[in-house]
Amino acid sequence: MLVNKAYKFRIYPTKEQEILIAKTIGCSRFVFNRFLGQWNDTYKETGKGLTYNSCSAELTKWKKDLVWLKEVDSVALQSSLKNLADSYNRFFKKQNKAPRFKSKKNKVQSYTTKETNNNIAIVDSKIKLPKLGLVRFAKSREVNGRILSATVRRNPSGKYFVSILTETEVHPLEKTESSIGIDLGITDFAILSDGRKIDNNKITSKMEKKLKREQRKLSRRALNAKNNGINLLDAKNYQKQKRKVARLHERVMNQRDDFLNKLSTEIIKNHDIVCIEDLNTKGMLRNHKLAKSISDVSWSAFVSKLEYKAKWYGKTIVKISRWFPSSQICSDCGHQDGKKSLEIRDWTCPVCHEHHDRDINASKNILAEGLRTLVLA
Repeated sequence: MLVNKAYKFRIYPTKEQEILIAKTIGCSRFVFNRFLGQWNDTYKETGKGLTYNSCSAELTKWKKDLVWLKEVDSVALQSSLKNLADSYNRFFKKQNKAPRFKSKKNKVQSYTTKETNNNIAIVDSKIKLPKLGLVRFAKSREVNGRILSATVRRNPSGKYFVSILTETEVHPLEKTESSIGIDLGITDFAILSDGRKIDNNKITSKMEKKLKREQRKLSRRALNAKNNGINLLDAKNYQKQKRKVARLHERVMNQRDDFLNKLSTEIIKNHDIVCIEDLNTKGMLRNHKLAKSISDVSWSAFVSKLEYKAKWYGKTIVKISRWFPSSQICSDCGHQDGKKSLEIRDWTCPVCHEHHDRDINASKNILAEGLRTLVLA
């Protein structure tokens, strides 16, 4: 099965390459915003947008007057324009909101370029990128498959990364004849129907004290710069502290992503059918008492990883209704005895007298309901 797979590496550009990356990001943003303005005006007047082909032809004319557009990768400019056209197409199909103007103040700045005539390639310990030439990078693993595109990104921490999108062949994993039900939680990240509880690392909360201290420093330095009449872009101490805070946030994000990847891979490798609740995460985030904890555990990201890995490796994900009372039913006899509040963490069934851990019982019910749904489908 052919799939699109991304490989992310940190790159170490030279000063000249950093300048060219900044120019490419700026030019891509300029093209996107300029054509978005034209697109919006046309939409207001006619109720229809422009087309990618007409904009592409106009972009070629621009380069005669705006010669600085020729300094950067032309494919990156075309990709920016293509992204705008795709975004507007989705808007007309009511799949997303109207595209918005890009800001140079966004935390993450990036551009995407396509592979043509082997202009993106791995050469020993360096990666070849259009216009940039050979860039040193941290080669943590081999890149398999045909390279389709590359996205160069500058993080708020000042680090540079490249994401290489490839088309590669993946093979289904061997069948294990095993099924699992998963109940996602906050105290324990995941409770499995086999009785295991996966500890919630609480990555953000562990770093919270340090983050608060560094963010207070950042606020003080911003205030000092303001009192001295210094623009924040020119305030060296503020910019230094800003990068420090960004590195802490980046570390949290990397730790969380590593945890989710390892856990989702282990579950997909060891089970053919994975049953999970279809949670309304957006709705739950409106609860201010739980929002921070829910964001920290990243349920949505975990489910997304399970879904694409199951698709790759020939496994099955079954989502059961979010309204299914998984924690209210006895997994042994099926008796449902009223609604139990969240404070009740274990209980005894009044019919079969089986004693239940609330979360493990819920995961067993999720598995049973998922398998029942799969048979009926």
